[in-house]
Amino acid sequence: MRRRTVTALVAAIILAATGCGGSPAEGPKTADPQAKVKLTWWTGQTSDVQKILEGLATKFTQAHPNVTIEVTSGASTTDQLLQKLSAGFASGVYPDISYSYGSWASQLQESGKTLDLTEKVKDASVKWEEFPASARITATPAGQVIGFPALVDNLALLYNKSVFDAKKVPYPTDDWTWDDFRATAKKLTDPAEKIYGTAYSVSGSEDTTWHLWPLLWQRGGAILSSDQKKAAFNSQQGVDALEFLRAMAVDDKSMYLDQTDERYGPLFEDGRIGMIISGPWELYNLGQKKTKYGVAYLPGTNGDHQTVSGPDLWTLLDNGDANRAYWSFELIKWLTSAEGDAQWNLVTGNLPLRASETELPAYQDYIKTYPGVEKLVANLANAKQARPTVSGYVEMSRFVGEAISKTLQGAATPKDALDQAAAKSATALAGG
Repeated sequence: MRRRTVTALVAAIILAATGCGGSPAEGPKTADPQAKVKLTWWTGQTSDVQKILEGLATKFTQAHPNVTIEVTSGASTTDQLLQKLSAGFASGVYPDISYSYGSWASQLQESGKTLDLTEKVKDASVKWEEFPASARITATPAGQVIGFPALVDNLALLYNKSVFDAKKVPYPTDDWTWDDFRATAKKLTDPAEKIYGTAYSVSGSEDTTWHLWPLLWQRGGAILSSDQKKAAFNSQQGVDALEFLRAMAVDDKSMYLDQTDERYGPLFEDGRIGMIISGPWELYNLGQKKTKYGVAYLPGTNGDHQTVSGPDLWTLLDNGDANRAYWSFELIKWLTSAEGDAQWNLVTGNLPLRASETELPAYQDYIKTYPGVEKLVANLANAKQARPTVSGYVEMSRFVGEAISKTLQGAATPKDALDQAAAKSATALAGG
């Protein structure tokens, strides 16, 4: 339901906060679950979703009358939460819980302001292993659990049935190869009607970058070296992956290149693009537009249909008060339980955080409301690797995004572009 963006200044902001951080007021060192406590929760959500979370906070406080929760969005956009947190870290006044993009995890952990939940999530009642592996990895930068998964997603192949029907082209299947994808995109492309077979973002944002990772992984490549200190995306596997995309964009001209991240979704909904690689956030708008669509797994390489997931987090922050820490944990433990999550993520069209939610009555309503979403739920099993949570990822991602954009617009070759991105990323990945 929202396009994923990444702030380029993440590393600088958090490092600055770390260097001049203030200290919160001292509170009790041992938790008393009966003591009165007030929590501050920054949700990072739009007004309609914010109301849902406010209602859930009210339910929680009704069950625990000693707890008061101040629920606010925290900032006008989710991206701006990072700057607000930075200012709070510097002054010593910041929330107990904040929504955060998974790509911020390492920087937040390095700030020294997060709670260490590593031992607490081992409690059997948390059912930590029910969360998808990619989400658990994202929540555990440097081996330290700093929060709970807030949202999970993945990329799949969405196709507009009306475009396929008009060209009398068979619909995609879960067994497709990338060659199938390319051949079909060419068949669907109609320059006279200004219809493209597929699309790709060339804004240079994370939306540009993370679409490359499944093609890299399926070929056996890696984003970083095994010690996470050096770029590895400019391997032959990476070059081959980007060359495949370049050929579609430059040679076949079957790929609409979106300079903004924001246009290809609506064009797909309106039947101007036949296929897009996207995720669950598209389904709400497709339903509103009454678009006839289908969902399939990503095309594969040698039978490997790996996808990429972009988990977000509820990050728990240390305010030096054991009571606030205790109830922050209890609140998010409840919210991310199967029953709690069904009242938030399933209602808003996001994917369920836990596989066990498929057994709940609410899940049946969910799959009726969002056709095709069950394929995206199943596709979580294809998210076998996580994007790196190292502090240099955000800056590196920007350089990779620029490389992809230049290549798809015919301004660079895959090898030269990726080699340049690797060289530019060296300092950030080395911790410089």
